[in-house]
Amino acid sequence: MLICLTANHRNASFDLLEKLSVGTADVAKNLVGTSDFVQGAVVLATCNRFEAYLDIDEPLTAGVSLAVEEAAESFGAASGADVGELRDSLTVLCGDTVADHLFAVSSGLESVVVGEDEIAGQVRRALTTARVEGTTSSDLERLFQRASHTSRDVKTKTGLGGAGRSLVRLALDLAESRVTDWAATRVLLVGTGQYARVTLANLRERGVTDIRVFSPSGRAVVFAAKQGLEPVAADGYVEALAGSDIVITCSTAETVVLDASHLHASTAVPGAFTRRLVIDLGLPRNVDPGVAGVAGAELLDLETISLHAPLDELNAESDARALVDRAAAEYRAGKAEAEVTPAVVALRAHLFDLLDAEIARSQSNGSSSEQTERALRHLVGVILHSPSVRARELAREGRADEVFAAVETLFGLGGAAASRAADAAAPHDASGTVSLDAHRRAHR
Repeated sequence: MLICLTANHRNASFDLLEKLSVGTADVAKNLVGTSDFVQGAVVLATCNRFEAYLDIDEPLTAGVSLAVEEAAESFGAASGADVGELRDSLTVLCGDTVADHLFAVSSGLESVVVGEDEIAGQVRRALTTARVEGTTSSDLERLFQRASHTSRDVKTKTGLGGAGRSLVRLALDLAESRVTDWAATRVLLVGTGQYARVTLANLRERGVTDIRVFSPSGRAVVFAAKQGLEPVAADGYVEALAGSDIVITCSTAETVVLDASHLHASTAVPGAFTRRLVIDLGLPRNVDPGVAGVAGAELLDLETISLHAPLDELNAESDARALVDRAAAEYRAGKAEAEVTPAVVALRAHLFDLLDAEIARSQSNGSSSEQTERALRHLVGVILHSPSVRARELAREGRADEVFAAVETLFGLGGAAASRAADAAAPHDASGTVSLDAHRRAHR
């Protein structure tokens, strides 16, 4: 069964989310490799959420409880986060609610800025990372692929996707009051990844032409050549800071790339600007908070940006949620149909085995012909069609148990029911949400 451990901007502090973005890359691999219960794991860590999607092999409540505890302790230890705080902040989703949640997340409906563009790519990259690390599973593959398909539908079929909003755009919107003329603004971009490309596009939309790029990892030259920018070498970083009105950091570096000492050093550069706005889009943070205490510097970080997220565009969001709900319902129906496959396969095998035996008997006494055999095989196929269709319909209605009971009662095919993967229900409420405390109580 699939479960999701989620901590996001609604139920966790920014500091906790920042810690969880560091040092957790190898946890999924270790969990899958060492846990008796976790068979697959995909981790999604963004600037406003941390989520671990786990494929649990053990359907019993105790197995789910232990898997959740293992994951919480492992992620807490790897990130340096307090395990108690992590437990209090994590929500555990089970069953159908996992698909509902991921589809909404990948479509931007659960983001700080509803409808943001970046999250769909982050979901795809989370699955790619799991593939590379060998931690995905067939159920997780289907779930994430369907989530990506749903996010594309939301983008192309609803007004939410057309809005093209993002945290980058919101940050630059908040910077508007500090900028007299975007065309005359000198910007230093620190970072060369996906957020850097999104930031660059947004800056150019506003008419910014004087943009230089610095990379803590040394990728500035390649990035600058592709994007038509001026690269900044490591020994020119302080000078570039001195000559910038706005510094935007969006590096994936796990250490601070800009602190108060950098800005103090830049003031000694001849002709240095006396005021500058620093926008930190990095997670973990790229900028030391002490920068805000430097004279003439103003810091705009993700925590501050999140506080100014605009109200939802209700109509567009409503359309998107309806589409997501339909996609999730179809995904659940498909899973339900798959549940009855063992019964349908067993029934088909049983009838065709009987047919083969009868044909063999007829051949032995010379009363069979090729034409008759073809007709009989066709007849069995026709007979099987209606119960196969009905089995899938019943599964979609949540009546899969009736299908297995009928096959076993009428044909004595108990092995079909035995081969079915039975998911025992973990303690949950009507929404499918469980708490870590509930898991621990159940395990006791």
